Amino acid sequence: MSNSKPQTNNSSRTAKTSTKSTSESTSKSATKPTTDELRAKAEETREELGETVQSLAEKADVKARAQEKAVAARQQLDEKTAQARTQLQDKASQAVHLVREKTPEPVRAKAVAASEQIRDKATQVGQLARDKAPEPVLEKASQGVNMARANRTPLFAVTGVLVVTLLVARRVRRSR
Repeated sequence: MSNSKPQTNNSSRTAKTSTKSTSESTSKSATKPTTDELRAKAEETREELGETVQSLAEKADVKARAQEKAVAARQQLDEKTAQARTQLQDKASQAVHLVREKTPEPVRAKAVAASEQIRDKATQVGQLARDKAPEPVLEKASQGVNMARANRTPLFAVTGVLVVTLLVARRVRRSR
């Protein structure tokens, strides 16, 4: 029962709206639009239609939208990579600091002495190799040395960590 009542109201609203539209169109037809008004209205309609077509064309351009999404994903990946790199560097520096802090002074002194001994022995072996090696081997060795010099800091850091790790492992074994 209550359902039929709102429907009646809706139909009466529709009837009022159509009556109103009819009266408006009658009043408009009474005053005929001028040619300039018609042209202006046609131009306005063309512009609206052009904007609508352009909007639909942009939505239909799947390749461009996919490229935009790919660029956005690449930027997001770059940001996450930068964050991960920063976190990794922070954790590495914390680990280095922790190793330095936890390693007793005698062990650090032994590590420095061991690295000096290794450096001296490497120099001696290098000199001996230079004296006895043929020319092509010397060229390859020279390239290796240049690469090691270019990456000196990471090489020393890794060597130092390895030496400290070996010394700590040796000490742990002896204490068992």
